[in-house]
Amino acid sequence: MKTTLDIVSDIVCPWCWIGLRNAKVALEALGDEAEVEISFRPFFLDEGIPKEGLEYHAYMDRKFPDKAARKAGLARLQEAGVEAGIDFRFDKITRRPNTLDAHRLIRWAEGQDKGWEAKEALFEAFFTNGLDVGDPAILAALGGQIGLDETLVTELLKSDRDVDQIKREVQEAQAIGVRGVPTFIADRKRGVSGAQPPRILAQFLSETAA
Repeated sequence: MKTTLDIVSDIVCPWCWIGLRNAKVALEALGDEAEVEISFRPFFLDEGIPKEGLEYHAYMDRKFPDKAARKAGLARLQEAGVEAGIDFRFDKITRRPNTLDAHRLIRWAEGQDKGWEAKEALFEAFFTNGLDVGDPAILAALGGQIGLDETLVTELLKSDRDVDQIKREVQEAQAIGVRGVPTFIADRKRGVSGAQPPRILAQFLSETAA
């Protein structure tokens, strides 16, 4: 059976990376049971981030002033990351980027069947290597690493290509009730939010494809 799966997420969302890894396990578990067409949809965890980004730790202190709760949350993320094979290195992050251009890169990568590679490259660059994924030079280099034309990506990032489309899709997600990410939408009609375990995602997709 065939179905579609829209994965709504943001590159600066750690649970979104865990959700992506869990989705991969779920899809592998389904095997030939369902033919799933994947689309990555953009979301902005914070639409107020300026284009040049913000200093990360000051931003996080303002957003999560309760340091004890923040420390506990990071501990849970570290544990979940280990289970998903992810090495979170929050200590390396220095910038809280605006992710509009990162979403544009994902869109262009999808056009060459490299959307999943782009998502993984961006998540790893930000959460493991501490790179500023709002920096056009870093984005172009990441594009080159996954097989895109780095020179072309550099030129596209200088343009407004797909800017309005990305913003429109974020608004559309909000309009249908997406308030947190990751959110998984199957067959454009059923959704589930959060970094669900692979078993739950596999069941969700199987029921939709039936």
